[in-house]
Amino acid sequence: MRLTAVLSMAARVVIPKDYRFGTNRPWTAAAKRLNPPGKKRRKVFVEPIAAEDWSVLRGDTVEILAGKDKGKQGKVIQVFRHRNWVMLEGLNTHHRYIGKGVDNRGTYIASEAPILLRNVTLIDPSDRKPADVQWKFTEEGERVRVSLRTGRIIPKPVVQRRDGIVPEQWKDGPKDTSPEDTLAKTYVPSLKTLEEEVMETMGIQENRRHKRSYWY
Repeated sequence: MRLTAVLSMAARVVIPKDYRFGTNRPWTAAAKRLNPPGKKRRKVFVEPIAAEDWSVLRGDTVEILAGKDKGKQGKVIQVFRHRNWVMLEGLNTHHRYIGKGVDNRGTYIASEAPILLRNVTLIDPSDRKPADVQWKFTEEGERVRVSLRTGRIIPKPVVQRRDGIVPEQWKDGPKDTSPEDTLAKTYVPSLKTLEEEVMETMGIQENRRHKRSYWY
């Protein structure tokens, strides 16, 4: 087994069977504080949705169907598939009081709360109206989302990575390795040792030989 596989198994987070997923990553301190060892929490039943049937992605524009912000449209900033949750930017917010101390009065901050997936619907970019979608395949074999109301393709959103790079819009610079150089096969297998290959490349001749040794 490769060392990388062993290290990945060691770093994998072991999640208990009765673990309740929230908005925090399971390995963070906030998640461990809400799920301490030995604590029994009420089981939450989540409607099973297959990964290939999940139609709302991070960066999509959706409209809220129920709740205090019903009818408002917003951008999806987070997706929680273990709980069928989505979080919208600036919508379905609640206020928290933080920072209170001896010398600090604290302040209220607004933070977004998650919304169930069934309470939002995708927006058709052609007319900015809500629409039901279905996954279909194009003639080129690409899997796309199609609006059932207009029949138009709803493109997948372009999302930045944590380092601010958009992979679909990336352009190679002068110091980037080209795909041709990356795929070029430059390694020639050989039975020689590293030292012998270096000596052959540098033109070093070695006439000395090891003395014979005998083992009894």
